[in-house]
Order: sequence, then C-alpha cells, then structure tokens
Amino acid sequence: MSNAGRFKDRMHAGNALAHVLDAYAGRADVVVLALPRGGVPVGYAVARELDVDLEVLVVRKLGAPGQEELAIGAVASGGIRVIHHDLVAELRIPPEYVEALAARKMAEVAQRDELFHAGRPPVPLEGRVAIVVDDGIATGATMESAVKALHQAGLARVVVAVPVGAADAVHALRPLVDQLVCLTVPQPFFAIGSWYDDFDQTSDAEVIDLLRRADAARSADAAQCHGDGHTHPAP
Repeated sequence: MSNAGRFKDRMHAGNALAHVLDAYAGRADVVVLALPRGGVPVGYAVARELDVDLEVLVVRKLGAPGQEELAIGAVASGGIRVIHHDLVAELRIPPEYVEALAARKMAEVAQRDELFHAGRPPVPLEGRVAIVVDDGIATGATMESAVKALHQAGLARVVVAVPVGAADAVHALRPLVDQLVCLTVPQPFFAIGSWYDDFDQTSDAEVIDLLRRADAARSADAAQCHGDGHTHPAP
C-alpha cells in the first residue's frame, strides 16, 4: 500500500490491482466477485488480466430499525444470508422484523441478479478462492457485509482487493479476510471518486456487457486451449 496515487478510470485501477494479484493468475479455483455497479469494470480488468472467472456479488445490508447504517446482517447473491443474532438480541429487534427485512432485501438481490445474468448461470463459489473487488472503500459497510455473507458460501479463501480505501475502513476489514489488497490509502481520504480522473457512474447496461464479454473471453480461451493444448489469453 502507498499513501498517494490516482487512477485514470476503473479499468486502469483494475489493471493495477491485477499486477499485485498475479499469484492468482490462471487458476481454475479463483473467481473475481465484483460489487455492482462501480466494482464491475475494476473486476472485469482484474479477471481478464488474471485469466479467471468473473461474477457479480449483489449485496444488501440489513439495517437496524431507526439506525440504517448499523448492520444487523446482510443478504447476497446465491441466497446467502447472515444475521448477527447477538446484536439483534441486544437491540431487542423482533424476529418478525428481521425476517420481513431479510425477505425484502433478498427479493431486491434476486431482481438485480436476474437483470445482470439474463439467463446466464451463476458461477459456482463453493471451495473456491474469491477475490472480492470494488472501486474503493469509504466506510467499508458494504464490503464488510459482503465478506460476512461470503463466509456462509463455503469458500476456501476470501481476498478483498480495492484500488483505494480509507485507512479506518481498511484497518477494520483486514481481520475479516484471508488477504486484503489496497493499492493506495490516502491521507486525508476525501471520497473514492477523488482518486479517479474519470469516475462516471457505471450503468446496468455496462455491467451486463462486461459480464458477457468476460464470459465470451473465457469461452474463447477454453476452446483455444482445448484445441492445441496451450492457453492463449484473449484480447
């Protein structure tokens, strides 16, 4: 990690991340899980450089009543659900509130998953190494929810990789994962977008396009490898 640095755009940031993650290159057990929407261009670049699978991980935090920033759990793609039962009990939150909230948030996740996949089967996660990617970490709340949810998915290893992050959030996340890569931890931090020259909003259409491109490139790699016994990276 360094204390200074800028990125041209999310793709540039992903390419920079991939260089640090080269130990995972070409491994069939590795999958890049990108948090939509801004994390997907970053994750796409990482996955292509490393020649590994790309998948989206839609996450919804479950906020406490009247304290939406306080997470009492999270739900994520693949039916992953985690509830912090000790905190629920401490705050005396009725079980029916938790169930109704989880069901509503899970419906949101399912809707987003259906949009992004459009008939594309989800990438299997069990037993694999997940590199969870976003375009940056500010408060860390979404990434923390993602990591805690992923602990329910039977993964062999969870790695968080981001181009830029706030020092407090990075410090808090580190004990929750097997490895954390953050290229730059600026002091002062300001905001994620402050460290990009181009930080335009990523659209749903762009997410869908990048997933399709990643799948097509992986299929082309597999066909070429099967054809001559050697792996050739796709453009």
